[in-house]
Amino acid sequence: MPNAKDVAIIRDLAARVAEIAALPVQEEKRRLWRRLNARKAQRPMVMIDQVCWNELSAGGELTPQCADQECRGYETRLRKILYQWKHFPVDMVVESFVRVPKAVKNSVFGIAIIEETAVSDPANSVKGHRYENQFQTDADLEKIRMPVVGHNAAETERRLAVAHELFDGRLEVLPWGEDLYLSLWDPIATWMGVENALYALVDRPEFMHRLLARMTEGYLSMLDQLEAQGLLCGPQSLIHCTGAYTDELPAPGYNPDKPRTRDLWMYGLAQMLGTVSPEMFREFEVEYASRICARFGLVYYGCCDPLDGKMAEVRMIPNVRKVSMSPWVDQERGAAEIGRDYVFSRKPNPAFMATDTFHPDQVRADLVATRDICRRHGCSLEFILKDISTIRYEPERLAEWGRIAMEVAGG
Repeated sequence: MPNAKDVAIIRDLAARVAEIAALPVQEEKRRLWRRLNARKAQRPMVMIDQVCWNELSAGGELTPQCADQECRGYETRLRKILYQWKHFPVDMVVESFVRVPKAVKNSVFGIAIIEETAVSDPANSVKGHRYENQFQTDADLEKIRMPVVGHNAAETERRLAVAHELFDGRLEVLPWGEDLYLSLWDPIATWMGVENALYALVDRPEFMHRLLARMTEGYLSMLDQLEAQGLLCGPQSLIHCTGAYTDELPAPGYNPDKPRTRDLWMYGLAQMLGTVSPEMFREFEVEYASRICARFGLVYYGCCDPLDGKMAEVRMIPNVRKVSMSPWVDQERGAAEIGRDYVFSRKPNPAFMATDTFHPDQVRADLVATRDICRRHGCSLEFILKDISTIRYEPERLAEWGRIAMEVAGG
């Protein structure tokens, strides 16, 4: 079990988080997220996520002090919550609980990635990747194994015992199952390399269909196993960096000891198909992803892929509620296509954070343009600043972006 010093550090941080979580503003933020997710937004919502934490550590607020590795994991999580709440909270919600991951064993597809990596900043987790193509012949399809899911109950109980010692009387301890992300194309990119996979769509389409069909069956089998063993997560606070609060989930008949896929959000995406035609997108993504999305209660769809010209195909995917509008979309066209049917999930360009000199006026003009376009088309709107690789070691840029975004949103 943790030593006394580590316990004291964690309990002090947890008490500070609990104090923030008890503020009335947290429930007000949840209410605003529920309105947005019902497509009846009171105002645009704002989130900042996936930041370059390595560039925020100079002041010592994020420096871990615990000796035990497990405690350091909790400590880092708590310090990030406190840091973000202090410096760029925007519409984040601070929860009164801590999630403890269950010891789920999942073989997934059993394929090890073979790659070379390159970095420009050794302190940053963002890397460049060059992947070896492991799928060059029909026989290579046999490399894909069907997922096998299991649970190490003893390890889960050990984790929970540690968490209770650290957090009881401060934060509630929640056992947490799998919060799923089931992309077809992100794994393929790592197994084949993006260029090789895109060429294969043209040169070997039947091979790619067989690959996608095998993966889809594997994912569906994985979902069956997770449901049967009670290893899915509970109601989510976030889905792909955005607020997941909704009155529509969990579905009727929910059993917290055995969550079902229909009680949950999932998110899907096919980023590497951003340059293919709508017809090819439908053939190689929609036809397969739809079988997976049909299992879930609500779906967030898209990421960096520009979807403004593919909304007719996105509409074929079941249960979609939010659609990503990346920095590379025609926003006018995207808003006209989305209208009041989905949430317009705008991803402002993180490159604004990485320039030699930060330009607040440029940030404001970009956000105002999005807001005004969505107003004209009746879209419920969220601003999600993410994928932030660098802020040039100037943490005040995040705070300033957040302040501007909240002014534009009217929050």
